[in-house]
Amino acid sequence: MGELMLLTTGEAGRLDKALAANAPAGVSRSRLTALIRAGAVARQGGGPVTDPKAKVKAGEAFEVTMPPAEDPDPTPEDIPLTIVFEDEHLIVVDKPVGMVVHPAPGAPSGTLVNALLHHCGDSLSGINGVKRPGIVHRIDKDTSGLLVVAKTDAAHHGLADLFAAHDLDREYLAITRGAPNRADPRLMGTPGVSMDGPWFRVETLIGRHPADRKKMAVGRPSRGEDGRVAITRFQVENRLSDRAALIRCRLETGRTHQIRVHLAHLGHGLVGDQVYGRGKTHGLPDFAANFPRQALHAATLGFVHPISRKYEQFVSDLPTDMAALIVSLSEHRLEP
Repeated sequence: MGELMLLTTGEAGRLDKALAANAPAGVSRSRLTALIRAGAVARQGGGPVTDPKAKVKAGEAFEVTMPPAEDPDPTPEDIPLTIVFEDEHLIVVDKPVGMVVHPAPGAPSGTLVNALLHHCGDSLSGINGVKRPGIVHRIDKDTSGLLVVAKTDAAHHGLADLFAAHDLDREYLAITRGAPNRADPRLMGTPGVSMDGPWFRVETLIGRHPADRKKMAVGRPSRGEDGRVAITRFQVENRLSDRAALIRCRLETGRTHQIRVHLAHLGHGLVGDQVYGRGKTHGLPDFAANFPRQALHAATLGFVHPISRKYEQFVSDLPTDMAALIVSLSEHRLEP
């Protein structure tokens, strides 16, 4: 049996679009269209409606039967890992660009979890279930850098508590479009932006994008938008030109896509970010405008070990693609 979900329509119009307006995260319009055609959507108190284009009124209630999720059952795969630290309780890895953290539809294999199952055997914590053993946080497929994974349930609980309390030191290195400048009145007038010594501080709400459920966005309460509090600090490490900069970012919270959303909110989105910076080049040279992934790297991870109680800190050097991009941008700055 599937899960029964009650959805109300947004504005009047066609059924699939009206339901998608109020659907929870992860339930896309295309998914709803398929469910409607399969007879899994019924008007409350009535029968199924199988035409996605059926006209509906605003505020109508529909019962949606969600079929059981078919999560992949990950198998061990002999995939090379860069291991920064490992003991009997946890493991810290340096994830390469292009690797998904855990299996999901469209990425059932070749993930970090598949590699860890091969490396660790049955020692990964089982709290997160079959799909995500040991995973307490994640970084995007096209973001590189440090990630800690639990090997025991005790470590898993301890790490989860640290993340819930935001009691870790996490720094990212990013290459932005344009160079943030505290003398820029537009930047300093952006809602949520303030200065804390040499650090820019950004505090906003972050929630699902109102029009694209796959994206996150800064929520504006004045417009009735909501979200969860997100705080990022950043400072300019190296002003590569007036068109790009190397930025150091510190996370105080850990919302989905937080750095990418906050930098885009400031008008200085990441080089290569096709989701939050599409079409905004800031006059970048072609080699930077066409960089194939968001230029973001999880460079530093520090925390109190949940078992030994010793503070541990790990550092990852910039990957070769970002290092080469910095060199190219620096050399381009010198051209007449």
